[in-house]
Amino acid sequence: MAKLKYYLKSMRLRTLPLSLAGVLLGSLLAVADYKVRGIVVLLVCLTTVCLQILSNLSNELGDVLHGTDNADRQGPQYGLNSGNLTVRQMKGCIGAVLVLCCISGIAMIWVSFGTLLQLEPVCLIMLGAAAIIAAMRYTLGRNPYGYRALGDLYVFIFFGLVSVLGAYFVCAHTVSGWLLLLPASTIGFFSMGVLNTNNIRDMATDAPNRITVAVKLGLHNARIYQTVLIFMGWACMTAFCLMRIADWRHWLWAVTLPLFAAHLRGVWTHTERALDKYLPMLVMSSFIFALLAGLGFCAYLI
Repeated sequence: MAKLKYYLKSMRLRTLPLSLAGVLLGSLLAVADYKVRGIVVLLVCLTTVCLQILSNLSNELGDVLHGTDNADRQGPQYGLNSGNLTVRQMKGCIGAVLVLCCISGIAMIWVSFGTLLQLEPVCLIMLGAAAIIAAMRYTLGRNPYGYRALGDLYVFIFFGLVSVLGAYFVCAHTVSGWLLLLPASTIGFFSMGVLNTNNIRDMATDAPNRITVAVKLGLHNARIYQTVLIFMGWACMTAFCLMRIADWRHWLWAVTLPLFAAHLRGVWTHTERALDKYLPMLVMSSFIFALLAGLGFCAYLI
């Protein structure tokens, strides 16, 4: 129990709203279109939280093993990189969370479909296995893709497309048209923005051990890239709402504009440790955006 607070630090609970943003949006859009059981939505969220924690723990272990996290780290110190947890203890924690991911994911599929032996459940199990591997291989292993400037693509696919579309499919057992790619892309772009903010903050300590998009672009271009990501997220959601039946409630997410504007202002005016507070700001902005967007489409049910 004495180590519990260090395990919790390494789980990086402040990142959980970002992982929940996509599945909440996907689930609420499914609720707006179909009859969905609450227990399914709950299990979708639980599985997502487990996967996010697995990713965070694996990320810290990989960075420590590769020598990226050191005394010059610009971000917060967690359990392992602060020396309060050993590599063995971290590996044990990762193993335990991995088991929870599998249990929660299988329970989610079973409760939703009532079986694991049909084509849809089998495909979802395979997708879940891919998500687990992707979460762990970001910085772990001999050739982690997070060290080759591929992390942005990972978060767009898994935090955006897989998160929104996967949650919708688990809840509704179908995906109603290509239009859902637009809100899924919105969350994907915002998730890329969170990663890019993190990478801008850590540019000085990442190079040369880790090559990120921010390191490749340089500070000024990385800031432009961040602005484009936020703009693309808003553009995709705007297009989605314009293509649906007109209803002012579908635009509730627009009230979050000042939060995103404040985030971008911080990215353009701060660097290194001073930039750290703008990372959770974007996480919470994305979560509130997704929640309001989903609730806006469910408003007619109230």
